This record gives sequence, C-alpha cells and structure tokens, in this order.
Amino acid sequence: MAIEVPLRASRPFDFRLALGAPLVLMALMLWLYPPALDFALAQLFYVPGTGFIGRQSYWLENILHDRAKQAVIAFAVLALGGFIASVCSPRLREWRRPLGYVVLAMALTTSVVTPLKVLTAVHCPWSLKEFGGQETYTPLLSPRAETQKPGLCWPGGHASSGFSLIALFFFWRDRRPRTARIALAVALGLGAIFSLGRMAQGAHFLSHNIWTLLIDWLICVLCYRWILYRPAPSQAVQSHALAAHGDR
Repeated sequence: MAIEVPLRASRPFDFRLALGAPLVLMALMLWLYPPALDFALAQLFYVPGTGFIGRQSYWLENILHDRAKQAVIAFAVLALGGFIASVCSPRLREWRRPLGYVVLAMALTTSVVTPLKVLTAVHCPWSLKEFGGQETYTPLLSPRAETQKPGLCWPGGHASSGFSLIALFFFWRDRRPRTARIALAVALGLGAIFSLGRMAQGAHFLSHNIWTLLIDWLICVLCYRWILYRPAPSQAVQSHALAAHGDR
C-alpha cells in the first residue's frame, strides 16, 4: 500500500526555541525584573496632583482603546465568518484549518486575560499610593496587601488585543513568508502602541505588557503546532512513497 506524502509540508520551525525562550524570559522576569523600572517609566507619564497624562485623553481612551479594540473584535468576527464559510463551501476548504487556527488562537489569547486578572488581583498603577491612589504595591507572586477592591490589571487586556494578531504570522508563514513577516511586525507594533497608550493612562506597568506578549506568543505557537504545523516527512518515508509510486 502506498504511503501518501503530504502535498505541502510546513517550513522548518524550531519549537524548542519558540517555546523555550519565552519560558526562560518568564522565569527571569519573576526572578530578576526590577519593580523600580516599572515605577520609573510610570513616573514619566505621571504629574503629581494631576494624575496620569493620558487618563482623561479622548484619543487614548475612545480611539486607541475603545475603537481599536472594536476593530480587532470585528476582524476576529470576520475570521470566524470565513471559517464558517469554508465549512460550507468546497472552494474554501483549503482555508478551513488556517482560518480555524486564527479564530482559536485569537479567542484563547484574549479570553485568558480575565481569568488571570481575577486570579492575580494585581492593581493598576493609578490605584497605587505612589501615583495618587490608595493601594499598596505588591510583586506579582507576593501575597496581596489587604484591600476592599482587588486589582484587575495583570496581564494587559488591551495589549492582548494587539498581540493576538500574532496568529496572522502563523496563518501565513507556510504559504507566504514575506506576508507572514509583515503580519508579525504589524501585530508587535499594534501591541506595543496599545501597551504604550495604556501605560500613559496609568492602567499598566511595562512588565504587565511584556507578560502579555509572552503569554500570547506561547498560545499562538502551541496552537500552530497543534493545528497547522505539518513536519516534512523523513527521508525513509519519502523513499518508500516513491518506490510504491514506481511499482504502480
């Protein structure tokens, strides 16, 4: 019986590096990341007696936050519509798995945020005493200081909206590598802009957004491995397939 060789194998991808590097960075952040860096950067956006410079900004809140998030949601809905259409239309069948991947990866990267916020109860910079609030700062893994209002600021929800588009890099990498690189640059750029905007508003520290990027990257890589990645067949399998083809 002939062994079918996949028509399109994925381009080589080092999953050990793609998964290992973020995990090492996470460990280093837990161990070495200085809270002083977060506070120093937050101070750049804070005016004593007034608050964070972007807190009341119409552009940052209504455009960069609300409208931008709605645009990402609209894109996700379009991807879902495309996936549903690919199930119904034979002509779109080859796009079914890639579109399903995008829908799943974007859903996971954004939906994981709220449970993590509730679990960690990290306060936003604007809630801390150092920035005119009432709450006491505690590191990520430390017990939270007593409070009547637990925080909901780790990881960054808005940053996740931008970084969730990393899924488009994996959507394209085995079909159009150049487009994939552009998609990755756009996703990282949007995530960085969203992160900076929320930092200017006092909603997040830099570390919150770095964590968001690392979490979203890991989710996208794992979904890619599970759904889209097709390793090249071994030389032995190729030879067997060619021999079987010759016998026919």
